Amino acid sequence: MRVRDAIVAACAGTVLALAFPKVGAAWCAPVGAAALFWMWRDASWKRAFGLGWFAGLVFFSIACSWAGYTVGPYLGWFAPGVVLLPAAYLGLFFGAAGAATAWAVRRAPRWAGPLVFGAAFAFFEWLRSIGTFGVPFGELGTAQVGTPLAPLAAYAGTLGVTFAVCVLGGALADGLLRRAWKPLAAHALAIAATCALAWAFWPARFAAPATVRVAAVQGDIAQSLKWTASSVVVAIDRYEAQTRALAPFHPQLVVWPETAVAEWLNRDPRTMTRLAGLSRDLQTTLVVGAQRAEPPNAIYNSLYIFDRGDLAGVYDKRQMVPVVETMPPFLAWLPYVGELGGGAMSAGTRDAVYPAGGLIFAPLICWETGFADVAHAQVRAGAQVLVVATDDAWFGDTAGPPMHAQISQMTAIENGMWLVRAASTGVSGIIAPDGSYAARADMDAQAVVRGTIGLPPGSPFARTGPLPVAVLMALLYAGLSRRRRPDA
Repeated sequence: MRVRDAIVAACAGTVLALAFPKVGAAWCAPVGAAALFWMWRDASWKRAFGLGWFAGLVFFSIACSWAGYTVGPYLGWFAPGVVLLPAAYLGLFFGAAGAATAWAVRRAPRWAGPLVFGAAFAFFEWLRSIGTFGVPFGELGTAQVGTPLAPLAAYAGTLGVTFAVCVLGGALADGLLRRAWKPLAAHALAIAATCALAWAFWPARFAAPATVRVAAVQGDIAQSLKWTASSVVVAIDRYEAQTRALAPFHPQLVVWPETAVAEWLNRDPRTMTRLAGLSRDLQTTLVVGAQRAEPPNAIYNSLYIFDRGDLAGVYDKRQMVPVVETMPPFLAWLPYVGELGGGAMSAGTRDAVYPAGGLIFAPLICWETGFADVAHAQVRAGAQVLVVATDDAWFGDTAGPPMHAQISQMTAIENGMWLVRAASTGVSGIIAPDGSYAARADMDAQAVVRGTIGLPPGSPFARTGPLPVAVLMALLYAGLSRRRRPDA
């Protein structure tokens, strides 16, 4: 790779990263996409793969640099690998999108170059965001929460928004390269018209009145203290006091964060009785994050649901964090695996929904929020509200917590549902079906977020899920590039 190529690729990755928190310049996403298409359009597929991989390496190294915040200090010289190794892996999907784009633009009609670019990039973004090793962070569409592109997610999910971002970027680059502005104007007007129609018929604009009282409790206990034996009592005391202060509000649903009780709760009957009593005293449904241990050696990341004094159920996290929570045997040789968690957690196996306040809610734990297929499975199970419990204290005051919260906003838009989010140190909030915050808490503060939610307006995407959109991207790509362009 030539130095000039490396500089352009690094600039593309950097600009894309600026679209995400903490900078949050959403307009950088189509500009960065334009730089990618500029590199790939006239390159061989092999060269495009290399350029794409390097751009992806830079992008993920910046956008996900928060991943090493907690474990990095324990790893010494290996600390940079916590960020660089995953970034190198995820960069392969950028490379694959580049190779696919470079191959297709030689075959597709000239006007269709931005479309095949958008379809290829969105497809490989979906591919990297599913399965055991899926990583849904850094999806370009997520950065568009709060922009005119956001309503598209109610119809085509985050993938559809990513497609629109890439088409805009590709059309901009194509116009500059060819000095042809009519195709750029045509693509931009088509996307603008689509967004206008999506907004006009957006179900979230016609949501039912919010009448169910809910609350999310943010205890703000530092990760350095949370896992010490003495802090368990402190945490329970704090969360209980914050919850009891809600009594005049008469909440119908109260949510605590992931592992708010940092122990195997099913082996602590005294605390179980205490939490059941709390839900009975407030006549509420109480969702508590804790762990669960089952013989002989299974440990689950769980949410315990107490309903007016009774244990209504336990939900086990299904989508585990690669390497940290689940460790394939072929990676067991890696240095400091124990410091990363060693993959000691077991995965849950079933969807689950629960009643609260006349609505049916579905729990999601931390990492699961970013997986559209996991959320869609809960919607198919009958969910009307999504409840997210997370522990973003692992990432301190880096870009990690706001980036993760942004994913929750997009999840609410995709499914046309209210979303109640409880995070240990922030960002906690009540998110409306249009992705806006009805209420939220600041980072690094003890807080109780309260408000009302209602029946979901729903969305077309909530009925279909992400798979049909990914298939549509593949079909669009194949259809536009199925035969060589006569003048190629």
